[in-house]
Amino acid sequence: MKRLFFMALSLLGFLCLSVTSFANTTEYTLTIARNPVNLTGNTVSKITINGTIPGPTLYFTEGDEAVIHVINQLAEDTSVHWHGILLPPLMDGVPHLNGFTGIKPNATFTYRFKIRQTGTYWYHAHSMGQEQDGHYGAIVIRPQQPDNVKVDRDYVVMLSDFSEEESSTILANLKMSSDYYQNARRTVGDFWSSARQQGVSKAWEEAKMWAEMRMLPTDLSDVSGYTFLVNGKNNAQNWTGLFKAGEKVRLRFINGSAMSFYDVRIPKLAMTVIEADGQAVEPVTVNEFRFGVAETYDVIVTPTEDIAYTIVAEALDRTGFALGTLAPQAGMRGEMPSHRPRTLLTMADMGMSHGEHANHQSTSSTDSSQNNKMSGQNEHTSHAGHQMAGMSTDSNQDYETGVKGSGWADAGTPQGDKALSYKDLRYRGTQADTRQPVRDIEIRLGGNMERYIWTMNGKKFANAEPIHFEYGERIRFKFINETMMAHPMHLHGMFMQLENGQPMDKLPNKHTIIIAPGDTYSALLTANESGDWVFHCHLLYHMATGMMTKIVVSKQDPNKDYSLPPPSSHDMSSHDMSQMEHSEHNAHQSHEMQTQPVTSTKSADMPATHDMSQMEHSQHQQTQAVDKKAGEHHAH
Repeated sequence: MKRLFFMALSLLGFLCLSVTSFANTTEYTLTIARNPVNLTGNTVSKITINGTIPGPTLYFTEGDEAVIHVINQLAEDTSVHWHGILLPPLMDGVPHLNGFTGIKPNATFTYRFKIRQTGTYWYHAHSMGQEQDGHYGAIVIRPQQPDNVKVDRDYVVMLSDFSEEESSTILANLKMSSDYYQNARRTVGDFWSSARQQGVSKAWEEAKMWAEMRMLPTDLSDVSGYTFLVNGKNNAQNWTGLFKAGEKVRLRFINGSAMSFYDVRIPKLAMTVIEADGQAVEPVTVNEFRFGVAETYDVIVTPTEDIAYTIVAEALDRTGFALGTLAPQAGMRGEMPSHRPRTLLTMADMGMSHGEHANHQSTSSTDSSQNNKMSGQNEHTSHAGHQMAGMSTDSNQDYETGVKGSGWADAGTPQGDKALSYKDLRYRGTQADTRQPVRDIEIRLGGNMERYIWTMNGKKFANAEPIHFEYGERIRFKFINETMMAHPMHLHGMFMQLENGQPMDKLPNKHTIIIAPGDTYSALLTANESGDWVFHCHLLYHMATGMMTKIVVSKQDPNKDYSLPPPSSHDMSSHDMSQMEHSEHNAHQSHEMQTQPVTSTKSADMPATHDMSQMEHSQHQQTQAVDKKAGEHHAH
């Protein structure tokens, strides 16, 4: 009897330990406050989280119950959006959606949600321009089972763009003049240089066209003058990750910038990409990658020498670098990079059939006729050249990011080096949903630079009707960029599958997709998360001025069978990723590019909206309904 008692006691103890390990609660407290910050030689008041920019990195394990207490010590409402995290709609952190009203001054709000995924993500404010002012941080979620990605070191590398100006001042300047920050304009000397290369007549014709459109070929970024940071440190402060020669080092890159794209490289080190937007991809080895706002990439590098290597993130407009260091000991620095030549926008970036761009077009069509009436929308009638009647609506059969002849897409990659392309990304594993979509949704990205307004399908968020999906519905988004700016389009609540030329069961998951100037791209979605979710450009001031819409996914029907047909193909989820070879990836690509991909996955990205009502002057003051009010809260 005594023996049975001790056996029962042992069994109870084992069960208790099992419950603890599988139902762990990970708890954090974040205090949002204003503090003096000096990153430029001048002390300014900025928003901090627990006293720092960025806020602390939050670590979780798959299966955890996340409990995060957010204390607002600001004099205004705040919020936290958990970017890319699958969670209940109320916890997404978008003010005035799903019953969430924001966090009032001197109040505390507790976010609670189950961790349902692994990977690299981040968090940030969705209230006014607070993200630009310092309200952001990183999230790392480790797998519950032993990680098949074997590394010796693991570092977050979070890039951001810091300004001494307040976000409200930046937006007011852009509203006053969209060219306010365009200091690197072309000169007479630049004109004669072009004339020598392509002839005086052609150079004059192009200069005249730009002038008539009142556009600048140097307008690669709306905002310049930033100080670029790595994990909150400027270049002089030199963020450093340590290693020993021969070790495998995982770098979790996060673009937490408000407005800045980067070209990222580590001279003398190849990078093997293993995750995109927190989602596993088959390894692909590259020398550099174009990094859109709100994207994440996890890479593995293997330094073989006891020297310092420089992490180089060069701003798209070539106005500066975010620099970090990998070194065998603290205090070392690698070689300082020189700027690549600044590229210029071309007529191809306008979406016009100009030169080589004509070869990029196809005869694909869409059944979304209502959205073709862009010229009839009030927000578009005065768009001086940023939206052209000859805009291409091609199906992007080359699967590149950027049209042929694009200046925007020219990263200046050295000959022989490999730059990551979206078409390189292949889902690691087998996608659960490989159904064809039941309908296409066309999304035209537009704007009016004279008024600095950005739109989706011709309307600002405050004036747009929600897009409704049935739970479990399979949809294709077709993005058509009718502007000369790239837009990192971000969907809350669910992951999209990028139609990048891979087979349907290998389409990569993305929560943020770069739509290049004048370009088109498509993505699939399985609407498997009920609730209200925003869908928007993740450039802060584009969101602030209207480039956002709302998606509503209906509740599950208890009488309906939502089971999916069994997927086919090869599952690589159990592969030991420490033995990464790019040759496997290349072997797949040569024979699968012709397959039209269609797939969906169970991952969601959730950027939220910022209340810019005090920053947009009269635009947002007319909206009273709850749904409209959400549009005045910027979404990421």
